Amino acid sequence: MSHKIILQSTQIAKSFKGPEAFQVLSDISFSVNKAEFVTLVGKSGCGKSTLLYILSTMDTDYHGQLAIDGTLVTGKTPNQLAAIRNEKIGFVFQSHYLLNEFSCLQNVMIPALRLGLYSRQEIEERAYDKLDLLGLKDQALKQAAKLSGGQQQRVALARALINDPLIIMGDEPTGNLDSKNTDVVFEVFQRLAHELHQTIIAVTHDNDFARRSDRVIEMVDGRISN
Repeated sequence: MSHKIILQSTQIAKSFKGPEAFQVLSDISFSVNKAEFVTLVGKSGCGKSTLLYILSTMDTDYHGQLAIDGTLVTGKTPNQLAAIRNEKIGFVFQSHYLLNEFSCLQNVMIPALRLGLYSRQEIEERAYDKLDLLGLKDQALKQAAKLSGGQQQRVALARALINDPLIIMGDEPTGNLDSKNTDVVFEVFQRLAHELHQTIIAVTHDNDFARRSDRVIEMVDGRISN
């Protein structure tokens, strides 16, 4: 296991403005190493999804500092952050957000086309590779809408992997799946971390899923409790 720090959060705090300011996160400091599979857990409303959006650079309205791959990302411009996200972060949400009328292959290709580092042919080959990794190569040309929920979530994972990001971030990635498909997705995550040295940070309310990850960070009332 490499001990290179991929993500470092230092005293991150966030308040929601409103008639009365409400502190949703306070003093969140932790680091995540390369190839580590980390889960964030806690009761609904404890701030774990809010924290994930800050870690993913999508929410910049916070105090404290966030560094990704040794680079301080706090204070960067929206365009700089978009470039960091495209290159370094892959997302998997509870809802797969696939374009139903597109084929699986086309869905997986989208982030790579946006990044623009490879030719269309290379991107297609990479997309086939990712689908193959997830056991879906034979479904590549099928419309996304025609797949089962578990298969759609694996296509979403292939799409998150297409740019070989440093970090995969998951917001309840198995939230809509039955236990069989949850196991399949968990095994994929584990393989990505332990064999392909992918770093994974996932928010989950599934305690079994969390317990089987490398490290659980528990949140209570906007703070890390362990």
